[in-house]
Amino acid sequence: MRLATWNVNSIRTRVARTVEFAVREDIDVLAMQEVKCKPEQFPYAPFEDAGYHVEVHGLNQWNGVAIASREPMTDVRTGFDGMPGFAKATATAPVHIGTDAPLEARALGAIVNGVRVWSLYVPNGRSLADPHLDYKLQWLDALRAATAAEIAATPDLPLALVGDFNIIPFDHDNGDPDIVVGRSTHVSPEERAAFFALESAGVQDVVRPILPEGYTYWDYQRLKFPRNEGIRIDFVLGSAAFADKVSGAAIHRNERKGEQPSDHVPVVVDLDLGAAEEDDDLPMIFA
Repeated sequence: MRLATWNVNSIRTRVARTVEFAVREDIDVLAMQEVKCKPEQFPYAPFEDAGYHVEVHGLNQWNGVAIASREPMTDVRTGFDGMPGFAKATATAPVHIGTDAPLEARALGAIVNGVRVWSLYVPNGRSLADPHLDYKLQWLDALRAATAAEIAATPDLPLALVGDFNIIPFDHDNGDPDIVVGRSTHVSPEERAAFFALESAGVQDVVRPILPEGYTYWDYQRLKFPRNEGIRIDFVLGSAAFADKVSGAAIHRNERKGEQPSDHVPVVVDLDLGAAEEDDDLPMIFA
């Protein structure tokens, strides 16, 4: 199985190049983030014409996640247990974060060919002083707890958390001089701790051992891409049962080029779903 994750930054704007990428790169499962549409607005036809089934979770023109798969999907879930929502402050009430607050379309899970895939769009955080940062941290803690419970219940089911995590785990993942520890979200100690806490739930970054370097996002402004002032915020985190099946990985940097690119690029992993074979020589692939 070839699994990809891509923050497409509006699927209606970029459907042609998204489907073309999936077909050209022989993607079996494509997890998408920031589709920015309701299910009834999603451009299903190009995916279906290319042989994909599609599941979409979107509530408005913001956020939104989707999964396209060549195989049928089962046990489709919109949101994970304990996922908090966010209610803006009003004249009569402060900001409210919790499971009883309005939920955003940020998580979609499905089982495909015996693999549990979660397409995730983690809240941005906005700024260090913004209540949205607390929302982000609570959201990640709920994800950690839900993932730990799911892995404990079905440890032999390969599970992957994939998507845009809006966190730069290490200093060498940051090539953007405008993002500074102590002044910016994505690099705060609290956000990094929340990201690494996911390891305690039983998942690990399955791409980094193969590709230790490489950015996945470049801002549209100030020639960030030509200057290679990017950041690494898109990940595939897999359970032990998933990680054991990973045979290769790629970051498709060239998808940031061309007409109307997303500001993110796809991250791809190859899985060997047949008999497990030991292979200490995993390929380093730069596409």
